Amino acid sequence: MTIRALQFGTTGQLALELLAQARDFDIEIVALSRAEADFTDPQACAARVAATPCDLVVIAAAYTAVDQAEAERDLALRVNASTPAAIAAAAQAKGAAVVYVSTDYVFDGAKGVAYAEADPVSPVNAYGETKLKGEQGVLAGAARAFVVRTSWVVSSHGKNFIKTMLRLAGEGRAIRVVDDQFGRPTAARDLARFILSQAERLAAAPAGDPVFGIVHFANAGAVSWKAFAEEIFAQALGADAPAVAGIPTADYPTPARRPLHGVLDTAKLQDTFGVTPRSWRDALAEIVAELKLQQRSAA
Repeated sequence: MTIRALQFGTTGQLALELLAQARDFDIEIVALSRAEADFTDPQACAARVAATPCDLVVIAAAYTAVDQAEAERDLALRVNASTPAAIAAAAQAKGAAVVYVSTDYVFDGAKGVAYAEADPVSPVNAYGETKLKGEQGVLAGAARAFVVRTSWVVSSHGKNFIKTMLRLAGEGRAIRVVDDQFGRPTAARDLARFILSQAERLAAAPAGDPVFGIVHFANAGAVSWKAFAEEIFAQALGADAPAVAGIPTADYPTPARRPLHGVLDTAKLQDTFGVTPRSWRDALAEIVAELKLQQRSAA
């Protein structure tokens, strides 16, 4: 059975990987760009759902500028919460399931150990608040809603930590990275393939099926930003890897606070879906290989 998916978003890391990986699954994706579906207009996006034949709606568009959200809270709230809620209600009305991707930033990072799906939420910044409201709006608007929380998303395209670190190293800049924030890096490709692998079940399952609700997805292994940077350089640059100085979060002030220990527990992912994510180091190796190939192609 070919699943018809309507995807909001075409240029983000996850959106690109969903489109690229769909060829390995029996899924036909109609992807809407920002020009085709204004994500600041909830009703316009809901109307696109109503007008498009689909079994599944995937929300792969979001406001992700964490620091800028502190000054643009209303815009971030509209994009991350109001529009997804309207999309979910429209999907519910036509009998389609809906996927919403959320973040570890719904937690305050003070627990000290990994967060399970049912743990209390308490975001410490505007971005986390808007994503939490998005979760709540989507779950309230659609009985067949699938909310996937993830963390530290990276890939060989777009803007992300891997590419930022390699750019700084290439510029000969001194590398200073916080060493007291911990999380689980996630390859956008792995996240996309997980979502796509569940599309058929999501499209067919009735409300109340365990597939719906909230699940955490992240590559295996917790790491600090400093240790992540060191592994990036080790894999990408080898003997030419620059030294990385560790600094506390207090020495790297940003407009938005970050959770210090936003590590996600993925036991439910394994128990309910039978999925065990590969290590972030293995995922990183694949991304580094792609970046090197891109570099050779551009030469």
